[in-house]
Amino acid sequence: MLDPSEIYDLDPEVVAEVEARSAVGSGPVLVHAVRGLVDAGNAGRLAAEHLTEELDTTRLATFDVDQLLDYRSRRPTMTFESNTWTDYVEPELVVDLVKDSAGVPFLLLHGVEPDVQWERYVAAVRQIVERFDVPLTIGIHGIPMGIPHTRPLSVTAHATRPDLILDHTSWFGTVQVPADTGALLEVRLGESGHDAMGFAVHVPHYLAQSPYPQASIMALQQVERAAGLELQLGSLEPAAEETVREIDRQVSGSPEVAAVVHALEEQYDAFTRNVGRPSLLAESAQLPTAEELGEEFERFLAQQGGDNPAQ
Repeated sequence: MLDPSEIYDLDPEVVAEVEARSAVGSGPVLVHAVRGLVDAGNAGRLAAEHLTEELDTTRLATFDVDQLLDYRSRRPTMTFESNTWTDYVEPELVVDLVKDSAGVPFLLLHGVEPDVQWERYVAAVRQIVERFDVPLTIGIHGIPMGIPHTRPLSVTAHATRPDLILDHTSWFGTVQVPADTGALLEVRLGESGHDAMGFAVHVPHYLAQSPYPQASIMALQQVERAAGLELQLGSLEPAAEETVREIDRQVSGSPEVAAVVHALEEQYDAFTRNVGRPSLLAESAQLPTAEELGEEFERFLAQQGGDNPAQ
């Protein structure tokens, strides 16, 4: 492997700030929301945008995307006006130092997923984790599911140690899915003894291609809970409420769409009744086993026309 330290640059002033804070306490948590294979509802992208726009942010690390991207497979956007090129949307892969509402610092890795040199990239992130004594790494994104938007959102949680996610239900058995760098990062960090976890928010499959702020709120709520951060989620509520109003307008204007949503509601409700819970998030005094939940949920998904929960 080529030297991982040669694919990113660190800002020395921000480095000094992070190291000074770590010297008198624990290191910062690292949150990653890199745009990879799947991000249903733009859950991770909207979350990263919210954090960088609403909170105090400075640039800690910048990756050399020229070494990591295949521009011909994912061409950046340029703007042409009349007779001249006026703008180029330069792809970025960066780590920012962000401070939450209470001034607690954490790191945010975001931008475009590398096309090549995955192991080198993951090793570079591990260097950052170890240099700044990161105690926990958390990934967030959205996945499409056969659920209606009129029911509570749920998440699939995963971690390098089971006790990190004891209060989360496992809905699936063993599956093989296309890899992404976020999953590989979690695996490699776990192998090297670092705590890492992630949350995949279940987004209604018919909304997977559109921005769905509700999914970002759910993802960031999980980050708040796991890391003890305050992330100003109230500023996402207006967009979430407007999204729901627009979805309801479109559903009410199309009997065909309304029928699909109603069918999903019935299937969702039948599933939650079968597992003895009023919603996928609610607690119950007599929960079925993890194996029973996984089998029942996989049967439920199979009824949705073959939706793959990991896509």
